[in-house]
Formats: sequence, C-alpha cells, structure tokens
Amino acid sequence: MKEFTIRKLRLDEKIERFDCGDPDLNHFLIKEASDYQKALLAVSYIVEDKRSGAIAAYFTLANDHVSLHDFNTLTDFNRFRRKRFPNEKRMKNYPAIKICRIAVSATMQGKSLGKQMLNLVKALFVKDNRSGCRFVTVDAYPAATVFYEKQGFVPVASQVESNRTIPLVFDLMGYKHL
Repeated sequence: MKEFTIRKLRLDEKIERFDCGDPDLNHFLIKEASDYQKALLAVSYIVEDKRSGAIAAYFTLANDHVSLHDFNTLTDFNRFRRKRFPNEKRMKNYPAIKICRIAVSATMQGKSLGKQMLNLVKALFVKDNRSGCRFVTVDAYPAATVFYEKQGFVPVASQVESNRTIPLVFDLMGYKHL
C-alpha cells in the first residue's frame, strides 16, 4: 500500500463524493461515517491515492465479539471453541473487531486494494493488539462471501437465515503464522 495514505476520518470532515458502485456504501461514507465516529460507535479510515489525493477506498471498524448467540446451536459453538481454546480458556464470548464497511472506489477495483486493507486490519490487531482481540468479523453481502473466504474468513453459522448479510469470522491466531 505504498502508493496510498491511510488516515482516520476527521470528526467534522465532509466527504463530497465517493463511488464504489454500491449506493449504501457510498451513502455511509458521505452522510453517516462522521456521525458514527462522533457517537464513539465506529471509526472510519480513508485510503487516499498519494498522487491524486482521491479517495481510493475506506473501511470502518467497531468492537465486536463472537458468542454463543452467533451460532445456530450450542453444539456448533462448542465445536468452534474446542478447535481454538483449551478448556480453561473457554468463555461465552470472545473479543473481536468488526469490519463494518469496506469499499474500494470503482476506479480502483481489481487492484487487490480490498485484500490489502483486510491484511492491514489483521496486522494491526496482531502486531499492536492493545485490548485483546482474537477475531475479525464481518457481515458480508452474499456476493462478497467468496472474496472473504479467499482471505481466510469462515461462516459463523452452519445455516444462514435468509438475511441480507452472512456473518463470517477470521481467527487472528492463524494470521500471525502467515
């Protein structure tokens, strides 16, 4: 990501335009991201092209957790925990960071920028894990699940309700060995 600058969205910053091809993602950055930040609910990061100064992409993060309620059954949750934690570390929920939004401008799509942003988020919470964070979560649009699965995310529930998004999780423990 050498040709880009990544910075936190300033609280009173007004984004005039951004187009990733998805009206909901565009609207969030232009109209809502600053309000979420002011309310301490989520933080958005802007990825700017160093040459043009244009917004190439953005991502928004918030705290989250992976818990029993994310799974269809107690058995599914216990299978998830058993693979990752010894008995004494089995809790009812585990700390996570949620990727609330991630978008790449239409002019920058197809250049691996989305993959690079995901790797950046993973690295941030492995190399500088300030509060304890084991997982990265995302509620993915059905069309984007293949992209996330290629990046190591797995579905949380074995059966997904007919919902607009699909919950996926990435275990950061595996990332530090890549």
